[in-house]
This record gives sequence, C-alpha cells and structure tokens, in this order.
Amino acid sequence: MATATQTVREIALEQPTSIRVFEKFGIDYCCGGRKPLNEACEARSLEVNAVIAALENAAAEAGKPAASVPPESLTSLSAHITATHHEYVRRELPRLAAFAEKVVKKHGERYPELYVIQATLTRLAGELTEHLAKEEIVLFPYIAKFERAIAEGGPKPQGCFGTVASPIAMMTREHDDAGMLLQVLREKSNQYTAPEGSCPTYHAFFDGLREFELDLHQHIHLENNVLFPRAVEMEAYAQ
Repeated sequence: MATATQTVREIALEQPTSIRVFEKFGIDYCCGGRKPLNEACEARSLEVNAVIAALENAAAEAGKPAASVPPESLTSLSAHITATHHEYVRRELPRLAAFAEKVVKKHGERYPELYVIQATLTRLAGELTEHLAKEEIVLFPYIAKFERAIAEGGPKPQGCFGTVASPIAMMTREHDDAGMLLQVLREKSNQYTAPEGSCPTYHAFFDGLREFELDLHQHIHLENNVLFPRAVEMEAYAQ
C-alpha cells in the first residue's frame, strides 16, 4: 500500500484507484506528481495518514488488488491519448468558450472574476491547441517509428531534436504551464462553485470546467508518468 515517502506519481501508477482520491483532496498527481506524498499533503494542509487511509479504502472497495498500468505498446498508448484526451480537449474548448461568453455577458458586472476566468480559459485553449499539434505531428510519430524500428530490426529514425528527451522536456514544461492555468481557474471560480441563485448556464459552465480539469489531469498523467518515461527508456535501451 501507499507510504508517505512514495511520490504521488508512483502511487498513481501502482494504484489506479488512487486517482479519484487525489482528485478529492486536490492533490496534483500529474504535473506535481514528482513530490513525495507527505510533501504534497503538507502543501495542502492535509493529514498524510488520513490520505493514506482514504487510499487504502479506495483500493479495498475496488474488490481486487490494484492493477498496474497495462503493458500497451507506446504506439497504441499514443493513439489512445489522441483519440480519447486530445479529441476531448478539441470538443470541449469551444463549448466552454461559448459558456464563458454567455456568463460573462450576463453576470460579469456583478462577478468581475468571470473576466479573469474567461481570459485564462482563452489562454489555456491557445496553448493546448499548439501543444496537441506538436505531439501529434512531431513527438508521437517519432515514438511510433522508433518502436516499429526496434520491432522490425530496422534503422532507428533520426529526429531533428537530438534525443526524444528534448521534446519531452518541452511537453512537460507546457504541461506544468497548463497546470498553473487550471489552478487559476479553480481559485477564481471558488473551486468551481457557482454563486447561490446562479442561472443554469453559470452552473453548466463551472461543471464543464471541473470535468475539463479532471480529464486534463488524467491526460497529463498518462503522458508525464507513463508514455514519456517509457519513450526515454526505449530510446536509451536501443542505443
């Protein structure tokens, strides 16, 4: 089971049921997943033993030992991320932008923090759009070619970036930037809690932001903690 000195990333990988627990307590398991659990709890003024107890309960309720990450090929994992999470981002961003426009127009004068939320969402959308394109056009195809070359015994592909660790470092930094923007959205929205008596559109907007954050956390977790380390290991092993 989880210990206080394990990193949040390690726990998330070994115990998939932990992700819902981390979401509940507001513990970052994707961008900030490199911290030990006790440090992550201290940063949020949480009692580490209470979090460990919640992790144990979540594993017990699952009814079976927590499974590790499936040993998928990196190509299929990249395809899964693209089809599931990248497409979700592309589908949801325009919907959230439309909600933001309506809510700001109707409630912005009374709740000026909505202008900050809208501007932050716009910035996040622009950065994510470029980020996804770089992964799909450059990084993911390179990983797929490298994996295929190893399987077939062919020549290793030559990237324009030296080693795969270089673009991965850039993608990871951009994930950190996205995480900071999500934190702004959460704080300015009072943890995605609409004011009492708000209209349904206001509630739908904040509910959508909450769901978007959850999906992006899972998305970044798969890349930072699973795909990227495996890609670096694959390239190093093949040298």
